[in-house]
Amino acid sequence: MSESAQGSGSSTGREIWIEKYRPQTLGDIYGQEDTIRRLQSYVDRDDLPHLLFAGPAGVGKTTSATAIARELYGDDWRGNFLELNASDERGIDVVRDRIKNFARSQMTRKYDYRLIFLDEADSLTSDAQSALRRTMEQFSDNTRFVLSCNYSSKIIDPIQSRCAVFRFAPLSDHAVRQQIEDIAAAEGIETTDDGVDALVYYADGDMRRAINSLQAAATTGEVVDEENVYTVTSTARPEEIREMVEAAVDGDFPAARARLATLLDDVGMAGGDVIDQLHRSVWEFDLGEREAARLMDRIGEADYRIAEGANEQVQLEALLASLALND
Repeated sequence: MSESAQGSGSSTGREIWIEKYRPQTLGDIYGQEDTIRRLQSYVDRDDLPHLLFAGPAGVGKTTSATAIARELYGDDWRGNFLELNASDERGIDVVRDRIKNFARSQMTRKYDYRLIFLDEADSLTSDAQSALRRTMEQFSDNTRFVLSCNYSSKIIDPIQSRCAVFRFAPLSDHAVRQQIEDIAAAEGIETTDDGVDALVYYADGDMRRAINSLQAAATTGEVVDEENVYTVTSTARPEEIREMVEAAVDGDFPAARARLATLLDDVGMAGGDVIDQLHRSVWEFDLGEREAARLMDRIGEADYRIAEGANEQVQLEALLASLALND
């Protein structure tokens, strides 16, 4: 399952599908079975510790936090659940003011504690994290914190030691495919097998990306097929990437460069997107181990230089040239 599961069915057709089909309970979430099973055991016992969710985007972290609140508090969940995004509110004042005010506010005797969900907590400054640690200690009797981050290494050790850590892996192709097919059936969308394959490939384990792409492809009023998906996502087909690399490895730099120009100019891909697809596809190419390792080394170097502001096309052409020269 995913960052989105069966919707309520009562939403309007104009609603964004990632919200329309967001799971309401832990049991609705696709593709994180082991993690969800552990979380469910805490909810069933109503004995929740502080939680830290770590993992890439679109794999169910935010959905899990809201699902826990719904299961713990039922219809009262909004009044007992505070959600903050640390990337928008980075300062120490957020911890001192909004979190403390919520933790101090009066709550009904029906519940033993409230939930504070801090999304993208790895964006908090070190001072804000230190303040958060003290707040977690001060209000531990009536407040539970759920922190979400992409990189747990950016969370200070004193906070990590106070939390039960749950690591969310990228979703499997099977989970993404199942969710796409369920939504397509619910929305009455006609899909082809290669269209679903293209959505799964583009998603790369991110359910939010898969659902958004499905909705974008469906708005064209056509069948959601491979051509439609690659057009709306501005993504290269895997075979186009493979042919470009194989031409370079075979020493035909002009042909490889021409294919790269097609991806950048005609398809409209950004250099970083080409790098990402190259990295994902290295071990799918018909390359020897030495050639694959050399390609990976060149990809890393080009990615670093592009991230530092170098010209994307120049760096990608240099990558292909190095493969063509067998350097």
